[in-house]
Amino acid sequence: MCAAVPGYSPGFKKPPEMLRLKRKRLRRSEVAAPGAAAARSPAREPGPRPFPGRRNPFSSLDNAPRPAPAPRRPPPGASTPHPLWQLLDPLQETKSTLEEEYSEVDFPTLTKDHHLPVPVPDVPSSPCTEFPVDWSIKTQILFTSSQPFTWAEHLKAQEEAQGFAQHCRATEVNLPQSIQEPKLSTELRCAFQQSLIYWLHPSLPWLQLFPRIGADRKIAGKANPWSHDEELQQVLMSEWSVSFTSLYNLLKAKLCPYFYVCTYQFTVLFRAAGLAGNDGITAVISPTTRGLREAMRNEGIEFSLPFIEETRNRKQRSSETNLEAEVAKNSEVGKHTEDEEEQGVSDDEESFSWLEEMGVQDKIKKPAAISIKLCKEKHEVQMDHKPESLALVRGINAFTLLNFLINCKSLVASAGPQAGLPPTLLSPVAFRGATMQTLKARSINVKTQVHSSYKDIFSLEIMGPVMPHSLHSLTMLLTSAQKGAFSAVLYTHEPTAVFNTSLDMERILHKETLCTDLTRCGLHPKTLDQLAGISALGKSSIRFLEMKDYVYTWKS
Repeated sequence: MCAAVPGYSPGFKKPPEMLRLKRKRLRRSEVAAPGAAAARSPAREPGPRPFPGRRNPFSSLDNAPRPAPAPRRPPPGASTPHPLWQLLDPLQETKSTLEEEYSEVDFPTLTKDHHLPVPVPDVPSSPCTEFPVDWSIKTQILFTSSQPFTWAEHLKAQEEAQGFAQHCRATEVNLPQSIQEPKLSTELRCAFQQSLIYWLHPSLPWLQLFPRIGADRKIAGKANPWSHDEELQQVLMSEWSVSFTSLYNLLKAKLCPYFYVCTYQFTVLFRAAGLAGNDGITAVISPTTRGLREAMRNEGIEFSLPFIEETRNRKQRSSETNLEAEVAKNSEVGKHTEDEEEQGVSDDEESFSWLEEMGVQDKIKKPAAISIKLCKEKHEVQMDHKPESLALVRGINAFTLLNFLINCKSLVASAGPQAGLPPTLLSPVAFRGATMQTLKARSINVKTQVHSSYKDIFSLEIMGPVMPHSLHSLTMLLTSAQKGAFSAVLYTHEPTAVFNTSLDMERILHKETLCTDLTRCGLHPKTLDQLAGISALGKSSIRFLEMKDYVYTWKS
């Protein structure tokens, strides 16, 4: 063998063989008595080395055998198992170690339908019979319950038609607290169809028109013949203006409670008088930019920035509390801050009068007026495209905002996949040029592991632009159908979460007046009662909703 294979060394062993040999030595030393193991030092007789110039690279220096390591003593009172099959299988120790390591890893268990179990977060809110109003638009809601949702499957043609008729006629449906056989309840199934309806303009079946912010990837590649046809763009915008004006007239007449205008850059929520604690029409815009706010000012639209004013008032209160000794100085600074916007750029131009006194006014380039203005609005520029840039418009200024949006050229994208496409109008009631749409609903049965067994979990998935009234209507139906026990995971269109910000409390309308003014808007009285309240969610929205024993808890 040595002559046949040049460079062959009998002392060379592969790494697995070395590891196996060491394990055998270790186990033999454990089998023997501790005294005998300590007395003898087993050593391997080195084999013949026909080629002294070559050395085994996997052995120690000079290819000298190393003594076996000292045996590990077991702890007092512990047994030292050493079955014979362990000595015969040197890799069994490695296998058992791997099994112990992987047995501690918690892998997610797929359900029968290849769905992961829905995580249930902690719910910090206190139990309540009603959850707060959420003005954000939901893109998806997943209801889960221990009771099946078979009543929401395969609606008959007559039940579907009855649901459409109930919606168009604004029929009020009052279900009992608990329905024994939901699948056999025609009234429940018709009311379910009624709660899924919403109205949309424009309607282009091959395009997903909500959400519009960040939707370029979904719209890219779809047919858009208007993108390079100015005449077609004018026709689309003309029809959109008629629909927008129709919606506002319905809102003003209190026949429409609210509606959304969704552009590719921002979203506008118009609310009728009496909703969200206001006695007049309000419009909230988010997110905004300095350019949009400047254009609104130039059109004479008066608006406020609630977050900026809140921060300014907080800083002012803090300075008054901490610097009581400098009241006079603080009042002077506050007066200067109030007059700063009125004086505009003229103060900054006067601040360069000292250059004329020195006679160097022509040699030094003064900053442009726009630069001075940008420096003044630095704190406003920093909040562009953020939730803090929310703008609030009230009263007659809402009508001015309507005309501004109709004539605003930047309302429609001039390039990209959304070029020439008018904004999306979403409303709970019908309006001129609108198309009736329904939310997509499907029931899913999954299994989740509870301790050592699996438990059936029934779920109902709602897809589409779920507006506030639809969320409340669905929860009322599920309260009766699921016997007051269900949970929901809600996915929010993030740019609309800031609509839950509570505005100033100066104008609060009594609910009695609301009931007499908005009863003809087509919503259920309980839904109206919820929408009339003031949201306490701030810049967040409801992410998780749960009902147990007819009592709500939620997490935002």
